[in-house]
Amino acid sequence: MPIRARETVVPFAAVSGAEAARAVDLGVLPEWNLKDLYSGIDGADFRDDLAKAEAECRAFAKAYAGRIAEMAAAPDASDKLGEAVRAYEAIEDLLGRLMSFAGLVYSGDTTDETRAKFYGDTRERLTAASADLLFFGLELNRVEDAAMDRATASGPLAHYRPWIEDLRREKPHQLDDRTEKLFLEKSVTSNAAWDRLFNETIAALRFPVQGEKLTLEPTLNKLQDPDPALRQEAALAISETLRANLRVFTLITNTLAKDKEISDRWRGFKDVADARHLANRVEPEVVAALVDAVRAAYPRLSHRYYRLKAKWFGAEALPYWDRNAPLPKVEQRTIPWTEARDTVLDAYGAFSPDMANIAKRFFDGGWIDAPTRPGKAPGAFAHPTVPSAHPYVLVNYQGKPRDVMTLAHELGHGVHQVLAAPNGALMAPTPLTLAETASVFGEMLTFRKLLARTTDPVQRRAMLAAKVEDMINTVVRQIAFYSFERKVHLARAKGELTADEINALWMSVQAESLGPAIQLDSGYEPFWAYIPHFIHSPFYVYAYAFGDCLVNSLYGVYARAESGFVERYFALLSAGGSKPYGELLKPFGLDASDPAFWQIGLGMIEGMIAELEAMEG
Repeated sequence: MPIRARETVVPFAAVSGAEAARAVDLGVLPEWNLKDLYSGIDGADFRDDLAKAEAECRAFAKAYAGRIAEMAAAPDASDKLGEAVRAYEAIEDLLGRLMSFAGLVYSGDTTDETRAKFYGDTRERLTAASADLLFFGLELNRVEDAAMDRATASGPLAHYRPWIEDLRREKPHQLDDRTEKLFLEKSVTSNAAWDRLFNETIAALRFPVQGEKLTLEPTLNKLQDPDPALRQEAALAISETLRANLRVFTLITNTLAKDKEISDRWRGFKDVADARHLANRVEPEVVAALVDAVRAAYPRLSHRYYRLKAKWFGAEALPYWDRNAPLPKVEQRTIPWTEARDTVLDAYGAFSPDMANIAKRFFDGGWIDAPTRPGKAPGAFAHPTVPSAHPYVLVNYQGKPRDVMTLAHELGHGVHQVLAAPNGALMAPTPLTLAETASVFGEMLTFRKLLARTTDPVQRRAMLAAKVEDMINTVVRQIAFYSFERKVHLARAKGELTADEINALWMSVQAESLGPAIQLDSGYEPFWAYIPHFIHSPFYVYAYAFGDCLVNSLYGVYARAESGFVERYFALLSAGGSKPYGELLKPFGLDASDPAFWQIGLGMIEGMIAELEAMEG
């Protein structure tokens, strides 16, 4: 999933001694090269492009502000408006390049004041410049439907019809020009500022484990260690450190939830998630059907699997820090970076040599940042940047099997972004309904490739169990996250929430989703505080469940060896945001609006759990 961005300048030797020692086992980990965007934060090329962007925004406003209705009524409306949209698209590409670079640099070390200032200053200037463009979408939406239909029927503007149709879906929630401009300019000191506070707070936290003070990512990694005492120590370190900082995280959560409520109220959204559904171009009833299907399946999926896992550990129930523990008596090894790379490329290549060739460019071109470092944001993402450049992938690679799957996931995003780029800056971005398709499909290809060549029954069970856990984390856990967000935002509408109240909401959804075989002891309450999606992109999390279930269905079509699947799949990815998801799924015979559709994906997870149970007999 592409949320933020980062660069790497700090040498990997800057990490702790133990982490540096582990790096020997991993091999040389790549650090991305941002010079494809700009030479550096003090580079003349960046400075010149920033000034150019500001000037072009002003010039665009001078040329077109107040004239869109008149242009739409002219006989040559398609030509005139098409020229304006092309100019607007070029500016958006330039703005995106600048902001992507600033975000990538900042994310490389969010604790560095120089980077933070560079990011903040760039964001302020680009937000101010974007204010000059704000009129364009507003005026386009005020054009009468009949006039816009005529203008987009043929000629240059016809190419941009999908973007204009998407834009006009926002019309019912559009405010007057001055209010929209105020919302835009105030974002720097409202939601964007709180996002940044969250990033810098998380990056600055240190978790005491075995005499070391670790950042979040290596500490979370300990929860997958074979040593149960180390897993417990890491979990308690996370709990205690988050709890010590809960006042800050509670304030951030309260403020952003209220900020969203104000925006939603002014724009006329009725439900707390309606703005996200609109942005994702997905019907609320489709999301509701997904959520209902997954919640109804909790007993058949997570409850059932964790009961089985507890049995493997010889217990009635597992402490929460053992939820993702490796299976007992299964050899654990560190997977070097080169092996991870070759594994993913081989899996991609078996599906399509073209897909593997695109993914290989990420390794060869310096488009991946892999080491963990102090200050580097945790997690993983693929940042699309802009169509005139190329994506960048960030992972925190530590040699675990899940890290290989994460690499496959993010490279799937990257391949998708490369294929969609020819649609241009306005139509390359993929809506959430399909945003996780290529990433989850890439994971599935890699898993199936590894499973097919594993003959040892113990290792095969371990691999299958790990995949089930990943799918539960992607489907069950993310829907639980969505339920938690709904509870928080609905409760916040009635007044500010205390940390204990948020903790209670978190524990309620976790208990429901994980089931009785996971002991949610005291200590798990503050674990909500480190989840970045709650802060950066409210209600995004259901995208993962949407994508996983959709990919399970897609993979079923692929597994039936239907001719032309690869070509249809590439067409889906290459469409970017130029077609609605329903239209793109039709060639595969899939319909996400049918409530029964979600049972296909959930059934695949259930089938894997049944296979694991059969191994017990």
